[in-house]
Amino acid sequence: MSEAAAVTEAQIAELVQVFYDRARLDDDLGPVFNNAVGDWDHHLAIVTDFWSNALLGTKRYTGHPFPVHIRLPITREHFGQWLALFREAAEEILPPETAKLAIGRAEFMAKSFRAGLFPFDPVVPSSAPRSKDTPA
Repeated sequence: MSEAAAVTEAQIAELVQVFYDRARLDDDLGPVFNNAVGDWDHHLAIVTDFWSNALLGTKRYTGHPFPVHIRLPITREHFGQWLALFREAAEEILPPETAKLAIGRAEFMAKSFRAGLFPFDPVVPSSAPRSKDTPA
């Protein structure tokens, strides 16, 4: 039994739909998604399978998302906005403990993708004060 068993497939599908509805309208993320995705129904089905696997362990998603994202014009700043929109949708739609789990997995994924896309960013210990010029 998954640690997020309280979530339903319908809630996961709603999470994905609400997130992308907002991301597509976002001034920064919208152009990235809208230029990259041709068939939105197909894309939403894939991402729903991804989150179903991540939250329920359904094993419906067996792909590799990172290589797809390498080709996109993603900036460092996009990660914060992506996480903010995802967090907002998750907290709105999912039960609190499941939202916490989903957000944690999204944060891990964003950190991994950012490290893969920008491998030479300086690493700043979390306890170190950040200057305005230090990337988050």
